[in-house]
Amino acid sequence: MAEPTSVVLTGAGRGIGAALARVYAGPGVAMLLIGRDVARLETVAAECVAKGATVETAGVDVTDTERLAAAILAFETKNPVDLVIANAGVSGGLEQGRGFETFATAQRQLRINLEGAVATVTPLVDPMRARKKGRIAIMSSLAALQPVGDTAAYSASKAGVFAWGEALGDFLAPDGISVSVICPGFVTSDMSARYLGPKPFEMTADEAAKLIRRKIDAGKPVIAFPWQIVAAIRVGRMLPRAVRRLFLSRVPVEIAPDPNG
Repeated sequence: MAEPTSVVLTGAGRGIGAALARVYAGPGVAMLLIGRDVARLETVAAECVAKGATVETAGVDVTDTERLAAAILAFETKNPVDLVIANAGVSGGLEQGRGFETFATAQRQLRINLEGAVATVTPLVDPMRARKKGRIAIMSSLAALQPVGDTAAYSASKAGVFAWGEALGDFLAPDGISVSVICPGFVTSDMSARYLGPKPFEMTADEAAKLIRRKIDAGKPVIAFPWQIVAAIRVGRMLPRAVRRLFLSRVPVEIAPDPNG
């Protein structure tokens, strides 16, 4: 596939998003970096400009769908987008004393992770279809393939992203537009740091970004890693539910409060 020359990326201020911005930055590349933390965005933007990219930033929360669409379409008008990566996401977890997560916590994850991904991609579907080209990447999680009881809303939100991404890929295939659903395991980031349990095969954000780019460039519909955990999940899905539940119950899942609200 041709190198992307116009890239839209949400959640670009930190973690995998910032690493992906750096991976795609280069001479001749126009970028729109979107996130809630303007200071972090500007830092990442400066790094991308130093690599030769032309960069715009938008301090927009993906739940503010009208402002999000307006920023994306304004950029699209000047720089027809050939790659959009819906990466913005948050995690949640149990309340103190292992109380079940509140509705507000669950709703926040569903709105940002699932609705935010849909809101990011949808404005660009018709322009890409008109051009008969484009690439779409949507950030899901291995939790979509193996839900975890202590992170029910997060698992549900990422499973929704996975299903929507696969369906979107089927819909857009006749138009020559590829859709990749990304399912990372543990990647070093602020979000990962809040997870206080074991993190097998954890990767750095830069390592993950390089892997993701290679797979997007290859047009892979599902990008799930690391392979060791993916293989374990596939084997586990063949076990009786009671056996799988017993195994998962032995894995501690404690998540520290999110300082970003």
